[in-house]
Amino acid sequence: MADQASPRTHAERFIALWLRCAPHASAAQARAIHGRLCAAYGEAGRYYHALPHIEHCLCEFDGARAAIAAADDVELALWYHDAVYQPGDSDNEGRSAALLAEHSAGQLADAQVARIGALILATTHANAPQDAQAAWVVDIDLSSFGLPWPAFLHDSRAVRAEMKGLADDDYQRSHGSFLRGLVARPRIYTSEHFHGRCEQRARDNITRLLHAYATGITL
Repeated sequence: MADQASPRTHAERFIALWLRCAPHASAAQARAIHGRLCAAYGEAGRYYHALPHIEHCLCEFDGARAAIAAADDVELALWYHDAVYQPGDSDNEGRSAALLAEHSAGQLADAQVARIGALILATTHANAPQDAQAAWVVDIDLSSFGLPWPAFLHDSRAVRAEMKGLADDDYQRSHGSFLRGLVARPRIYTSEHFHGRCEQRARDNITRLLHAYATGITL
């Protein structure tokens, strides 16, 4: 898992990205947007869909950046992809894309907002990504599945903590269905970069977790 960035480093990175995407915006505008975004990720009840997950994604993005076309679009999608998160809501990604549109009104071009919004929507993981930029966003979002087992288990417990309103059986049925859908695909990771680094460990981790669900083992 990525080391947590300091708020100053975090802000400077976002401001630089925003000004590359919106060259007519001011640094003050970018800083204010960063503050609103961080406030969203800092909402009470977030244990996984919070800033440490975004920092992990950005670290993975940095490792693959040289291979990514339209890298700024991909990075901005990663910043926003979990900006709105209500446990169990099927429209979190759509509302996150809408939040980007709200924050960027009058600053980013409409076509760029639409492109990045489509990348955010790809993180529903309902289907395998259909274009190269979406594949990068999806692979990076799922890269934590390929962490060593203790880190994967930590993240799994954090996701479960966000769904405290669900009984264990209901949660395991819902989450297990999502996980089985991933491992049923020919490959979880589209890019060679993440397929080579994460595929086997992700499959092993998911299989181990599904076995625990099926057998009642407490992890």
